[in-house]
Amino acid sequence: MLCKVCAVVKNRFFSSFPGAQARRDFGKGLGDVLTALVAVSTWGFVTGIALVKSGLTESMATLMTLLVYAGSAQLTALPLMETLSPLLLIFVAGLLVNIRFLIFGAALQPFFRHLSWPRRLFLGFFSSDIAFVLFMGRYGDSKLKGSGEQLWYFLGLIVPCWFAWNLSSLLGIYLGGLVPASWSLEFAAILALMAIIIPLVQTRPMAMCLLVAGLIAWAGQPWPLRLGLAAAVAGGIFAGVLSERLQRKNRKSP
Repeated sequence: MLCKVCAVVKNRFFSSFPGAQARRDFGKGLGDVLTALVAVSTWGFVTGIALVKSGLTESMATLMTLLVYAGSAQLTALPLMETLSPLLLIFVAGLLVNIRFLIFGAALQPFFRHLSWPRRLFLGFFSSDIAFVLFMGRYGDSKLKGSGEQLWYFLGLIVPCWFAWNLSSLLGIYLGGLVPASWSLEFAAILALMAIIIPLVQTRPMAMCLLVAGLIAWAGQPWPLRLGLAAAVAGGIFAGVLSERLQRKNRKSP
């Protein structure tokens, strides 16, 4: 009788456990995102420090970093919270900063539309800019969409990023006071992100997208509610699409 119970428990447990192929696909994603975790961790650490220095208690900062998985939205909300701005304004500011994820979601929809909405919601919450760039770089031109390989590869990207972000953010919350202000960690995070993004720019549309977005973001720094970031995303996408269409038109012309 005991052997039968053990057999049932074993079958139920291992039937839901990822197979060898799924683990390999997950490992591919982990391998591709591994170098990016340095930038993610640095940025998370800086954000954790900013949360505490803005006046939040350690418990409030911990809750925020676990529930609001978006560094740019957190940094946008902090000065508004310090000035006791209306709650609606804080949510609108966060929405504008993260409007790019609507575009990311639309691009990823063909790959995961076969999943139930709770699973798609799960993937959407854990998505990140770096995961999107790496995933589309590998599968963006794939004719087959919705395979198990793509799902497990995407999980291999987003799961390590989430852990790296939250662990480093918690370190910033509880240990950030020990870091001298002269270290300029914000600049170190930017350099780390640039080291990841620049090697991915291999086509003219991607270069135009990056150039236009960078110029708009630089010019829009004085804009309120970080509207410069939202404008940079929209401008970069428009420049990339326009450049790609012109490139295709030139190829077709005799």
